[in-house]
Amino acid sequence: MKAIELNAEYLGVSRVQLMENAGYAIAREIAARFNSREASVAIYAGLGGNGGDGFVAARHLAGLGFKVDVILAGKPSEIEDTASKTNWECIQLLGQSIATHVVYDSSVIPKLEATVTVDALLGIGVRGELRQPILQMVKTINRRPGFKLAVDVPTGIDSDSGEVLGEAVKADLTVTFHRPKMGLLKAKKHVGKLVTANVGIPPEAEVYAGPGDVSLVRKPRPLEAHKGDFGRLLVIGGSETFSGAPALAALAALRTGVDLVYVAAPRDTAYAIATMSPDLITVKLAGSHLDSRSVGVIEDLLGKATAVVMGPGLGLHRDTVSAVKQLFNLIGKRRVPLLLDADALKAFAEFKHRVNFPVVLTPHVGEYKILTGKDLPPDLCDRVEHVCRFAGELGVVIILKGHIDIISDGITTKLNLTGNPGMTVGGTGDTLSGITGALLAQGFDSFRAAVAGAFINGAAGDFVREKKGYHMVPTDVIDWISRVMEDPMGHVRVRKW
Repeated sequence: MKAIELNAEYLGVSRVQLMENAGYAIAREIAARFNSREASVAIYAGLGGNGGDGFVAARHLAGLGFKVDVILAGKPSEIEDTASKTNWECIQLLGQSIATHVVYDSSVIPKLEATVTVDALLGIGVRGELRQPILQMVKTINRRPGFKLAVDVPTGIDSDSGEVLGEAVKADLTVTFHRPKMGLLKAKKHVGKLVTANVGIPPEAEVYAGPGDVSLVRKPRPLEAHKGDFGRLLVIGGSETFSGAPALAALAALRTGVDLVYVAAPRDTAYAIATMSPDLITVKLAGSHLDSRSVGVIEDLLGKATAVVMGPGLGLHRDTVSAVKQLFNLIGKRRVPLLLDADALKAFAEFKHRVNFPVVLTPHVGEYKILTGKDLPPDLCDRVEHVCRFAGELGVVIILKGHIDIISDGITTKLNLTGNPGMTVGGTGDTLSGITGALLAQGFDSFRAAVAGAFINGAAGDFVREKKGYHMVPTDVIDWISRVMEDPMGHVRVRKW
């Protein structure tokens, strides 16, 4: 839900709008059940977005003639959510119709009489057992007579698991937003009747990749973090003809935040790659291209790797195809997440089968035809259906690269609109592989890694276009990866139709 809300904001639907619609939905449910001339409402509000929904509800209820009290759990200066702060400041100007009480000590919770009690303390972000003054407010709400309404999720319920975090509000009605959270279906004794309210999140927020998808693949970095905590990626690629492709994938992975990247390449190619950047660790393989002699060396490296990218610049010698098959089976036995790109995709086409470990395939249209033996239909909806079905048959995640990227795991499909015609330059597919491989190495689910990888790669290319026009090279894209990772909302939106 947090990701969907961020994507909605990226599409132009602001948090203030979503909060306004959520608060109105709460007020509407109360007004449908109670007479404003006879009923009063007490709203217990937290410092986050859930509290902001309560502030908006207070304003609408006051406008309908209800007597309203708002009890804030904390100091107004501690409200960090911008939309919540805006709505708190708004109700301060409505002193005639809304009474506000600030509580930052559980011993000073006001004793109020109200027909309806609203729990707007904590929403979907709650983790761990409740602390004061929230805990005491939950106990106060549960002791109160009358009707109790919970905003989005009853405070004290884990919205994913339904677990009661020590103590939780027991509501008569829960008004949740956009979609029911899984935990609500498992905590019916606390939820009461469940109503799902539409708050104006457009369908595109779930269909298109966006900043919310990037937020799902960002890991906090504690002070005590050590080298390797954020993954170790093995890139297998390069040949006598191509040395740049595996280097670009490795550099993109490092910029995405993986701790270590090993590039396994034929000896002369590996030496060339080592001269490109001191950031790259190269493993020199015998011969001028990947063959069965290299399999044992790479097998030893698999003990260090948390993910593998195979294919950039690999070439298609007959013994290379055989080595790819051997390595694919070894990686599968160890269940190391694997991304196949470029020539490794063409090799995989010769022995493809359903897999039982995390695999991401990144074909363009031509490579997709080699994989499937079929031309893609021209209509986008038909293409989506085709990619979804093929991904499901193989048990893989597919990123079909194109004007509009199609990402599917056979169950869920998303589209990515970032990127531009300047990215037809050779090497931007390698940067996509490096970004996605780095996210796999950090332990993220393969579908989430693929969706975020496609967005980040295309958005970085769009930043380059803004600065340099279409005169870009893949290293320009690499330079902008960190910007997108740190500020995905700053990406300039591009309309594709």
